[in-house]
Amino acid sequence: MSDTVQVERQQKMDSREDTDFFGGTAQGVLSTAMDRPDGPQKVTGTATYADEDHPPGTVFGWLVRATVTRGFVTGLNTDELRAMPGVLLVLRDDRLLRNPAQGQAGRAPVQFKGEVAYKGQPIALVVAESFEQARHAGLAAKADYLDRGGKAVICPEDAEFETPKAKQSSMGDLDAAMTAAAHRLDGEWTTPSMSHVAMEPHSAVAWWEDGKLTVRASQQMLKHNVKELADSLGISPAMVRILAPFVGGGFGSKLGISHESVAAAIAARKLGRPVAVPLHRRQVCETTTRRSESRQRVRLCCDRDGVLTGVGHEVWVSNLPGETFSEPVTQSTPFTYRGENREIAHHVGRLNITCAGSMRAPGEAIGVPVTEAAIDELAEMAGIDPIEFRLRNIPEEDPSKEIPYSSNRLADCLRRGAELFGWSERKPAGTRREGEWLIGMGMATAVRVNMLQESEARVVLLPDGSARVETDMTDIGTGSYSILTQIAAEALGLPADRVTTVLGDSDLPPAAGSGGSFGAASSGSSVTLAAQAVREELAKRMGADPGELTLKDGHAIAGNTRRSLPDLLGGEAIEGKGTIKPGSNARSVRQASWGAQFAEVAVSAVTGEVQVRRMAAVFAAGRVLNPKTARSQCIGGMVFGIGSALTEESHYDRRDGSFVNRDLAEYKIPANLDVPKIEIEFLEDRDAWANPMQAKGIGEVAVCGTAGAILNAIANATGVRFRHLPVTLDKVIAALPRP
Repeated sequence: MSDTVQVERQQKMDSREDTDFFGGTAQGVLSTAMDRPDGPQKVTGTATYADEDHPPGTVFGWLVRATVTRGFVTGLNTDELRAMPGVLLVLRDDRLLRNPAQGQAGRAPVQFKGEVAYKGQPIALVVAESFEQARHAGLAAKADYLDRGGKAVICPEDAEFETPKAKQSSMGDLDAAMTAAAHRLDGEWTTPSMSHVAMEPHSAVAWWEDGKLTVRASQQMLKHNVKELADSLGISPAMVRILAPFVGGGFGSKLGISHESVAAAIAARKLGRPVAVPLHRRQVCETTTRRSESRQRVRLCCDRDGVLTGVGHEVWVSNLPGETFSEPVTQSTPFTYRGENREIAHHVGRLNITCAGSMRAPGEAIGVPVTEAAIDELAEMAGIDPIEFRLRNIPEEDPSKEIPYSSNRLADCLRRGAELFGWSERKPAGTRREGEWLIGMGMATAVRVNMLQESEARVVLLPDGSARVETDMTDIGTGSYSILTQIAAEALGLPADRVTTVLGDSDLPPAAGSGGSFGAASSGSSVTLAAQAVREELAKRMGADPGELTLKDGHAIAGNTRRSLPDLLGGEAIEGKGTIKPGSNARSVRQASWGAQFAEVAVSAVTGEVQVRRMAAVFAAGRVLNPKTARSQCIGGMVFGIGSALTEESHYDRRDGSFVNRDLAEYKIPANLDVPKIEIEFLEDRDAWANPMQAKGIGEVAVCGTAGAILNAIANATGVRFRHLPVTLDKVIAALPRP
């Protein structure tokens, strides 16, 4: 066993990063389109997801769910279920009723014993020898309920709304500005509730050994998930281990622990056997988090030159009673455009339908399309080209806080995007036609706040000169295995195939996790710092300053000396620990990722069908760590945006809150023929305020402007503005004149 030298480096982002570390490294693997190291496992089916690796003796659970919208569970046909073939356990436990945690331990406790808050809420678990036996018994379950009195609230228009003070802001006098303006707009838009429908449904497999719980689950943020699960079970987080080496998508629905993990853990402890609780797609839609619907009022006004003088954005969203999360719809409105008079207002209604939570690009994903549609409409009123109107209204600093931008490349994105897309060929609204098809072009700004979260990683340079990266960061299909491998390889001067990256185990150093577009920047920065600590030790052994050291192809070079890493290590390993923490930069400068997105659509004047013919986008998001995975992220985000604009909508029975379209047969997401050619371009960009890598989030910004660009393209094609998403056939037919 070799000796190990331990070194450490920490950094808190309290100032601008004046030196670009990766601008001086020599390996040349970072920012290349390297293939995914995990790709071969995924395409050959050998990558094991949560419900694909069962310990010996595993039995299976099926969640029994409430058939009422409000009330108390007073009984269950337990004896009948226990007598059914293969049934081992019928578990009733109030801990099963907890709503999915949104990244905070203990945030959603059961208020009363047996209380039901929405139809479909898990109330029991049936465990049997086989999945089929568990499902058969679970579907035969019948609960008794006590009506607690009071009417369930299903529809947003029936809800009582709260106005949290932290989400309100005001500057100047918007009413006066609206009155005095040369051009003004006051309109209302709506967006529907949506489902995450990740490719891999939620599932968990739990077992206990020597008093310690291990759960193999589909989760995004393990360091938070451990605390949530421990809190639910009333045990120490030190006694919980979560494994999530591969996650088949999440989009926010797997940020927090939900029912299946809690249920599997409780049942496994009672039975002394591993218990797997996989969710059916319909259960996923009905019991995990949704995106809240929204009603949005936008007020804009400008002078005769098209300079904005006022911006107002007021929103109404919903969640379950007692939940603190609400969709931050207005998140980017205060800082995207100029306007000295501003009103931001946020209202939360309480509904008895499943818990609302974060969904890909929470806030901007539904807020930016609406404000971008409104900006487009005001530009039309002012007789100014939509791109020129936006260019005139890019502020020099964040107007809401009077702080500088860390980097704002919006103008560059707009100009380059117009050139890439051929914006000069755009025709006046309603004038371009090909037979029954009305053709139009539209565009929108894309903006997403940039964040940094505390994250840790370990990088071990082994005696043979290879390296291993260890952190509990997850890869939800986004490319974490790729970029962390590239970062370590670049920093240590190694070919990528000499670096092994180990992820998805909560026993490893706690990373930020996958979410909020902070995952790559945060976990990547911690890997960078860990590798820099290793470099400092190598420089010491070379008798050189770290800045004089060059690492390339497994060799260390300083001055006239060149030594192989195995020779320099002398049989030892060097273990570097890196920790990145957010600091005052988050308050002293405004950080965001920027983009401009474009769409061309064809609208049938006969059927109302909308076809997206082509899309293009230009983004500025700091250093791009891997252009291949970044491009895939952007394409995925833009496909997400097509769904938001044209197809996706969760429907609830207004009488009892039943989820109507609870599977992919009825919940319409874009299919292959709905997705056109998509061109993606990244501007050369660095943000020295963001983190040591000077990179920013890319995973969500591409969602934000897509639906707005499509809405504006439809308006250009038809001459009609649609304010209620999604723009489905019936809405188009009703708005167009008869052919």
